[in-house]
Amino acid sequence: MEEEMKKMRNLLEKLANAHGISGYEGNVRDIIEKEVKPYVDEVRVDKFGNLIAIKKGKSPSVMIAAHMDEIGLMAKYIDDEGFIRFAKVGGWFDQTLVNQRVLLHTKKGTVAGVIGSKPVHVMEQEEKKKAIEAKDMFIDVGALSRDDAMAMGIEPGVPVSMDRKMVALANDNITGKAFDDRAGDVVLITALERIAGMSLKPTVMAVFTVQEEVGLKGAKTSAFGLNPDVAVAIDTCIPGDHPGIKKTDSAVQVGQGPAITVMDAGGRGVITPPKVLEWLRETAKAKGIPYQMDVTEGGTTDATAISLTREGVPSGVISVASRYIHTPVEVLSLKDLASTTDLVVEAIKSVGGYF
Repeated sequence: MEEEMKKMRNLLEKLANAHGISGYEGNVRDIIEKEVKPYVDEVRVDKFGNLIAIKKGKSPSVMIAAHMDEIGLMAKYIDDEGFIRFAKVGGWFDQTLVNQRVLLHTKKGTVAGVIGSKPVHVMEQEEKKKAIEAKDMFIDVGALSRDDAMAMGIEPGVPVSMDRKMVALANDNITGKAFDDRAGDVVLITALERIAGMSLKPTVMAVFTVQEEVGLKGAKTSAFGLNPDVAVAIDTCIPGDHPGIKKTDSAVQVGQGPAITVMDAGGRGVITPPKVLEWLRETAKAKGIPYQMDVTEGGTTDATAISLTREGVPSGVISVASRYIHTPVEVLSLKDLASTTDLVVEAIKSVGGYF
């Protein structure tokens, strides 16, 4: 177990430190493709950019999805002095962007920059009381002019990601960017490795999806093409175990095992069918895997798009509790990563008894 956790940690570091905002997941996809090839019968990239890895079997067919993209920014306008205005890609809370280091991924190479804003020292008293909005921020790459910035390869449309590296915290906790959902990618890759030598009844369709953060797009197109009998999305979820949030907002805690979603987005997202809940919950109980039940009123996952595909696909979600998601300093437990993988593996093995 300790050796596998170390291996998962190293893989998460590689994936979380990689850069791939929505629509520009290529670097992440290349890493994942190399990782999964030895463990499956077929690997392909579909027309939309999803990476599909299949372990052939018979019925039922189970789709396990984890998204590759991270939220980011995009260069929008370069002013005369060479400062870059940007658009948000995905769900940012503006205050998390202030004074962050970023990387601009141009055709000429990667350019480092920082997000700047009006200094507090020259703000009026009323300004200090207000939150700084993204529209009032800009990226400073050290350029002397628009022409100077453009000579670096910077132009409207250049994708921008956070410049953060994963580091260890105490008690097997780690922090970094893009754990949403590179943590899910690690769980799925590790699960494929563990079932590689098994003779299983179901056909396993592992899908590493694109553009989840901007509308669950890759899940929608891949599920339509694969038409699975049942599906599970692996993602991250919000715990209620730190200052600023109440247990009544989230009963989930870091370090207490995978979270099984009953409902998200107040029902506008997925309402997990009772049969799927029974499958996941009873599997966890039977194998002694600690688990938590998650009911939320905000945020959803690829499972929502998958569940609405064709005539409908019974779909659920297994999540890793992660503090401060949609920031560059997300925090999760390596123990949760391992136990989430345990549940995914056992769920794959037991799915034939339920569907």
